[in-house]
Amino acid sequence: MSAVSDRLPTFPWDKLEPYKKTAAAHPGGIVDLSVGTPVDPVPDLIQKALVAAADSPGYPTVWGTPELRDAITGWVERRLGARGVTHRHVLPVVGSKELVAWLPTQLGLGPGDTVAHPRLAYPTYEVGARLARADHEVYDDPTELDPANLKLLWLNSPSNPTGEVLGKEELTRIVSWAREHGVLVVSDECYLELGWEADPVSVLHPDVCGGSYEGVIAVHSLSKRSNLAGYRAAFLAGDPAVLGPLLEIRKHGGMMTSAPTQAAVVAALGDDTHVREQRERYAARRTLLRDALLRHGFRIEHSEASLYLWATRGESCWETVSHLAALGILVAPGDFYGPAGEKFVRVALTATDERVRAAVERLS
Repeated sequence: MSAVSDRLPTFPWDKLEPYKKTAAAHPGGIVDLSVGTPVDPVPDLIQKALVAAADSPGYPTVWGTPELRDAITGWVERRLGARGVTHRHVLPVVGSKELVAWLPTQLGLGPGDTVAHPRLAYPTYEVGARLARADHEVYDDPTELDPANLKLLWLNSPSNPTGEVLGKEELTRIVSWAREHGVLVVSDECYLELGWEADPVSVLHPDVCGGSYEGVIAVHSLSKRSNLAGYRAAFLAGDPAVLGPLLEIRKHGGMMTSAPTQAAVVAALGDDTHVREQRERYAARRTLLRDALLRHGFRIEHSEASLYLWATRGESCWETVSHLAALGILVAPGDFYGPAGEKFVRVALTATDERVRAAVERLS
């Protein structure tokens, strides 16, 4: 076990504990804007679907029920604009973080293979490469990478942590380059429903992939759009030549989404109203926090989508974390997402309206 854990970096969130204690000591209590975990209720129709499927004594299937696959294919075509999506083009997974961490291993990557991800990125992309003993490389423009040993190219639009969105032309250029060099593109699109100053586009859109899913996979999650982080519900869509072998591997590993969760996902993907309502909540919180941070002397970069504001005061991120902790506000230091974030903090919109108002008052 130590040999595996030795491959991994120190779990970054442990470094925040002293600042969390400082923020928690504030007379008005902590406002925790450090982690993007939903705080609003699971929509009622989803809860009802989960309860109705609670009597599920048998093993669920890794591929999911036909109803689940119908729901995923229908949503992918309706929401992402994809065409000709069949059951062979989709695969449920047990939350997107599990998939990100284990995909390089399940693809059979190892020493001598390279996994690439954005310079500022969710740390689990690197963790996945390390677990597989593959090399990992960061990029600003993926088409400038050496494609010789590059086997897996992660895209993340909208980005965590920056909220940056890759436009349709940029995505098309990257997909074309990757296909030319035989590189698998996996696009983490978990925040696609949360565009504010941009309209995020999927790699599965025909204008991007040319109507072919060869060498292209999209990752989607219901954690943010439907407040289902506690359900561990996500899915892949794209190249069946990749998803077919993954399905077989995951069968051997018993990587099954629970039957009640599968039923809940069917309900969630079939309803757009709750997504619109949740977007409105986040939009209101975003406006309040953004204005308060700007008045407090912050500069905000990108942040045109996702659940975060990427903010800086032009100082070490840890100085900013300390400054805000003294006000009872906890945020994530930018260097959690790579050295390029050393002067930024990530401010999550995932707090209750009452806690957001408290943060705004303290910042004023």
